[in-house]
Amino acid sequence: MKNLSINRSKNILLSSLIVFITFLIPFENCSAFPVYAQQAYQNPREATGRIVCANCHLAQKPVAIEAPTSVLPDTVFEAVVKIPYADGLQQVQGNGKKGGLNVGGIVILPEGFKLAPKDRLSTELKAKTKGVYVQPYSSDKPNILVVGPIGGEKNREITFPIQSPNPAQDKGTYYLKYPIYVGGNRGRGQVNPNGEKTNNTIFTSSTAGKVQAVEKDSQGNYVVKIKTDKDIVEEKIPTGLDVSVRQGDFVKVDQPLTYDPNVGGFGQNETEIVLQNPKRVIGLIAFFFTV
Repeated sequence: MKNLSINRSKNILLSSLIVFITFLIPFENCSAFPVYAQQAYQNPREATGRIVCANCHLAQKPVAIEAPTSVLPDTVFEAVVKIPYADGLQQVQGNGKKGGLNVGGIVILPEGFKLAPKDRLSTELKAKTKGVYVQPYSSDKPNILVVGPIGGEKNREITFPIQSPNPAQDKGTYYLKYPIYVGGNRGRGQVNPNGEKTNNTIFTSSTAGKVQAVEKDSQGNYVVKIKTDKDIVEEKIPTGLDVSVRQGDFVKVDQPLTYDPNVGGFGQNETEIVLQNPKRVIGLIAFFFTV
């Protein structure tokens, strides 16, 4: 009971620290930040297999993973998450200006697998992971690793250093074939954690009528005035978006008032890995020599 109480206290302290850090970071730079998923979801992979990052990053984009097909126990290896996108892409930032894309990634490993400690990394692996902060999803789920947001210009391939378990020492781990699930995101999301739209998505009309005027307010946001049968409705469009309607146009409910600014998106993929029993490997080698 005492250990359970200590663990709960640690988890509460960690959650409080995460929340505190969140408010210190400018919001427009946090759109791929996994801290939101860490706060809202105990497990980032839903029962359907969907990774929760897709709840805010609505567009689907490809992602790939490269990892060994088999590993020996207590071994350090790398999994490379590839998040491709075209050169020169610019996204709408939170302040309405254009800027480069950021990226983020998540790797859901079998239980027992975890982030490799720094003192176990080779010189080559240290060089590949330099400047990239990979962290466990939570203290309860060290087998889930997250990273981001980081600049996408030089990080379209993210290397995750991983340590395999040793079934002889780690209870609950076995020499079996396991799935690895991966998610990768490029660019800002379309929905904030509170459910509100970001300025990186299409804004639509809440009513039907005729566009009376398209104006700008003092903060640089567009205001689309739509005349209905009863009154005039003002639709506010955040700065940075391009309005797709003009004065005199007739619009319907849910008709887009802007062009789609999003150039990014989220994707997920999976692969398999075998935790290989070294005795079986030795036995197989001995067999080949005797044939």
